[in-house]
Amino acid sequence: MVDEKPNKYEHHDSLPIPTYEEATSSRPSSSQSYLGPEQVSHDAERQGLLGRSRPQPHNGYEAPTVESARSSLDFLPSSGESSRRASAEALQREIQQMDVEEPGDPTSRANRFSKRITSLTHTLSSINLPFRQYLPSSQYIRARIPSFPQILRFQPNWIIVGRIFAIFLVVGIIWLFFVSDLFAVRNRRMGSGMFRPDDLRNYVQSHIDADNIRQNLQHATQYDHIAGTEGSYFLAKWMETSFIQSGLDNVGLERFDVYLNYPKKGGRRVAIIEPPELAWEAKIEEELAYPPEFEAQQTMVFHGHSKTGNVTGPLVYANYGSREDFKQLKDSGIDVAGSIVLVRYYGTQADRSLKVKAAEQAGAAGCIIYSDPADDGFRKGEPFPKGRYMPADGVQRGSVTMSSWVVGDVLSPGYASTPGERRRDSKESNPGLVNIPSIPLAWRDAQKLLQALKGHGKKIEDTKTIGGVPDVEWWTGDSGSPIVHLMNDQVEKDRESIYNVLGQITGLEQPEKSIIVGNHRDAWCFGAVDPGSGTAVMLEVVRIFGELIKAGWRPLRTIEFASWDGEEYNMIGSTEHVEGRIADLRRDAFAYLNVDVAVAGTDFKAEGPIFESALYHVLGRIIDPADGNRTLRQIWEEKQYRMAGLGSGSDFVAFLDLAGTSSLDMSFDGPPFPYHSCYDNFDWMDKFGDPGFHYHNALAQIWALLILDLADQPLLPFDFNVYAREVGKYVNGLQKYIEDKKAPVDIAPLRDAADKFVANAKIFEEWGEAWTKAVADSGGYESSAMAIERMGHNTRMANFETNLLDLDGGGLPTRPQFKHTIFAPDLWDTYAPAYFPAVKDAVEVGEWEGAKKAVGRAAERLAYAGSKLNH
Repeated sequence: MVDEKPNKYEHHDSLPIPTYEEATSSRPSSSQSYLGPEQVSHDAERQGLLGRSRPQPHNGYEAPTVESARSSLDFLPSSGESSRRASAEALQREIQQMDVEEPGDPTSRANRFSKRITSLTHTLSSINLPFRQYLPSSQYIRARIPSFPQILRFQPNWIIVGRIFAIFLVVGIIWLFFVSDLFAVRNRRMGSGMFRPDDLRNYVQSHIDADNIRQNLQHATQYDHIAGTEGSYFLAKWMETSFIQSGLDNVGLERFDVYLNYPKKGGRRVAIIEPPELAWEAKIEEELAYPPEFEAQQTMVFHGHSKTGNVTGPLVYANYGSREDFKQLKDSGIDVAGSIVLVRYYGTQADRSLKVKAAEQAGAAGCIIYSDPADDGFRKGEPFPKGRYMPADGVQRGSVTMSSWVVGDVLSPGYASTPGERRRDSKESNPGLVNIPSIPLAWRDAQKLLQALKGHGKKIEDTKTIGGVPDVEWWTGDSGSPIVHLMNDQVEKDRESIYNVLGQITGLEQPEKSIIVGNHRDAWCFGAVDPGSGTAVMLEVVRIFGELIKAGWRPLRTIEFASWDGEEYNMIGSTEHVEGRIADLRRDAFAYLNVDVAVAGTDFKAEGPIFESALYHVLGRIIDPADGNRTLRQIWEEKQYRMAGLGSGSDFVAFLDLAGTSSLDMSFDGPPFPYHSCYDNFDWMDKFGDPGFHYHNALAQIWALLILDLADQPLLPFDFNVYAREVGKYVNGLQKYIEDKKAPVDIAPLRDAADKFVANAKIFEEWGEAWTKAVADSGGYESSAMAIERMGHNTRMANFETNLLDLDGGGLPTRPQFKHTIFAPDLWDTYAPAYFPAVKDAVEVGEWEGAKKAVGRAAERLAYAGSKLNH
């Protein structure tokens, strides 16, 4: 049986669309503004929000003015008669022409699904009973009642008696029909009423418009939109209006007040100060990405959540800044204590925060990270504006938050940073923050620093350590190297407001159960690839689903759309959202579908093994834009592509690792691009990233079809056989890791639990196959008993991931915010997953007893989750 849950979604009548003035100068009446989860602001709070409608500049960082953003509504589609499919009636006719409706009277079917039941009398009167003509009339009954003497005569109101009799009769007949499965079930086939699944898919695929996506991106990249700034707020209001115009329910802004930092003009410096003959100062800032007459403002160069500091020291080059690189320096006799370390992006340590942390642990006073042309610049190909790669002055901004230790607002781990929340952790000794200052540089500036190292330390012969900066003789540097001054003076805001944009399509069968769809909105500059490509695609997906709503369609389960803020700093908006409603998500969230970067190339990739079969099915409908003859599924099959687990780096982290919601992340990947620089702009995408926006179109189709399958298929398309297969591989990988570390840890209990999971998964999937056959054999109809069993089956399917959370044990011992038994970000490779992270973390530091305990706990959770699939 499925537990009956209260419906947390309430109906709201259609609300008026605000004017631009309402959207920017007052809080629109057509949307809700949430001060944290499930809190609607009152009038006084509204005035406070109005006062914040234009966030204040952060000491030199000036966000766009209202005038520069005034075109924010210009890109919205017209609602006039001349617009494409301007009315619901026109759209309904178009769907009818595509034969989306089932045979029969389309008007009566549309009315049946679109009109509410207004009264019990109206409902009962609409039922035509086949034997009604044989029932005696009230007049017939009254005529045959014997008469009595006047004194004994009882004169009832026969109209009331007749009505009561009729009600009892009809209720009894309805009850009989429910028991016999003739009334409740035979009235509808499986699917969304009058809409057949294949016709819905065809409609969605054929109506996604690449031109719309291009216009969305052009608007979203008109001005920079760092989290917490005016640009991000204006973009949020524009997206809120788009959600409302598409007909989503419960549209509104969700506010959190979180810790952010911003650069100051004149507050950052990198300079050689000794010896005097080598004195030099870095330019730091990029050249203008657009001509001066273009009104778009360009952000300054800095690291998010970096340490404020003013330090000097000898310069040392440490390759990619991995722990192995620092060990190699130490083994070579190079002491980095008190030095300013210069490292390059990418390589053996992909996460910039862990480069800074490794430098800190090695004793460095500060860290400079530069973009080397061997990794993303002219050594790879033609740089922008003539090609796709990073130009000489391009700088990769980014966060140096320790995301593998703390996710979300680092001052409120474990609870949401709502405006009224007063608990705050300290920034000092915070596990989510680094403790030495850092700053990013272009190779244009790094070249001078590398040239100054000539003759100091050891000459580098290893080609893996030599970068691609021209006119450099590569040396390590040492304590006698030129002295460098690194200054990072910045604005630090303990409570800066960020805004998520939320909207939903309420489901019909299980409205409390939800499929959540998300993309983050904030960017380090213009953000055409990251995250604008995903934002532009999501808006088109929302538009398509809005047209289906107007035609009378509703999914079986609720679809929630979310535009997250603050992702670039530390997945803040999504994490605070999850922490604010974590009990609801653990109970009712079926899946989270994430797209961060939608298009950076032509190679489709996805992670989240439980979705592998569903995604393969969808990819079989998508033609590869470059090939034209093969589907994306065929390409995947040729590569024998298997979906890996999720690590970190985007908004799925809190959903999977904190709430236990099965999560998927996907994108079209490609060679390096001007990542996190102001050259990641609309011109780059239009010329080099995806001319014609064909891959954006393909990603929109994939995303929309997956949403349809997850929200509207009677049976959730999860595949536990695939999941069990992959878990077996994870156990094998853990065994190899333990052997490599020569750790005395036996994982036999975990292997036994994985084997039981395989058996339980097989039994579980057999029920789904039996249900599918039974429905097919009955002509597409489902009995009431089987419907209840199916919903219970779906709930057990969704609960599997939640049952893998180590809630009783408090999460991972060294990072308790992370609760998942199988997945977490790797401690020293944040973007990669650590499989069975509690075990791996303990082995990493040589805690053998802790590792053995973690094995037992992981085996217990996996065995429990597997057994609950069938009980």
